[in-house]
Amino acid sequence: MAEPAVSALDQVTRVASRDHAAAGLLDGQILRRGAISSVVFIYLGAILLGPLAAMGVELAHVGVLDALRSLLAPDALFALRTSLVLTTIAVVVNAVVGTLGAIAVVRQRFLGRALVNALADLPLAISPVMIGLAFILLFGREGWLSALVTATGIKVVFAWTGLLIATLFVTLPFTLREVAYVLEEIGTSEEEAAATLGAGPWQIFFRVTLPNIRFALGYGLLMTLARSLGEFGAVLVLGGSISGQTQTATTFIHAAIEERQTGSAYGMALLLALTSVLLLSSLEWAKRRKKVK
Repeated sequence: MAEPAVSALDQVTRVASRDHAAAGLLDGQILRRGAISSVVFIYLGAILLGPLAAMGVELAHVGVLDALRSLLAPDALFALRTSLVLTTIAVVVNAVVGTLGAIAVVRQRFLGRALVNALADLPLAISPVMIGLAFILLFGREGWLSALVTATGIKVVFAWTGLLIATLFVTLPFTLREVAYVLEEIGTSEEEAAATLGAGPWQIFFRVTLPNIRFALGYGLLMTLARSLGEFGAVLVLGGSISGQTQTATTFIHAAIEERQTGSAYGMALLLALTSVLLLSSLEWAKRRKKVK
């Protein structure tokens, strides 16, 4: 009669040992997750929150209202207007070129398609400073296309045209890639069904393709907007940051710091930071809407 009692005791002991081991494993997982989270938060705090906090302290010293008031100066208003115009053109051009380019890369088969697909990512792989230098080598006074520039009378280097070219170049991949990913995911079944029912190419695009890619298109255009507003290297090298001529919002900050006009620099930086927060909120909203749909 003693053996069953001993067996039951052994079973209880084994169950308790397993529970203890499981609890220990769970505690270890919690510790590892906590350690990983701490490392991530510390890194993000040092890289992202640290500079923002430093700028906030300097803004407090300068005065937020004084910093924003400095943006009413003619040079600051010109730089802001230039950035807004460049951004607007970049968004419009990428809405058309990015969408058509994505359709061509995903839906069409043509000679050199793989090369075009690879070149679309080129702006992401090259430093913006190198992009500006490359355009100077093309359109500069002794550049490869200097004769064409002279014949047409269109100035590119240290001119507004150069700012536009640089901005369009660095923003090329964002809308195209976002739309291309969605086109690959949805396939062609709905478009083929519409064609079978007698719909024409434009009807298929506006009634089938466009509704399916609208969230990707909006997401890509928001990224394009953010990238064009924050562009610095290419427009600095190609435009020269000439006050009242080729200065953008970002190059205005650089020039203001160089000239010890900290109030103007911090005011423009605060405005761009607030715009970035608004754009980030819009991107997160677009992501949630896309998941819901």
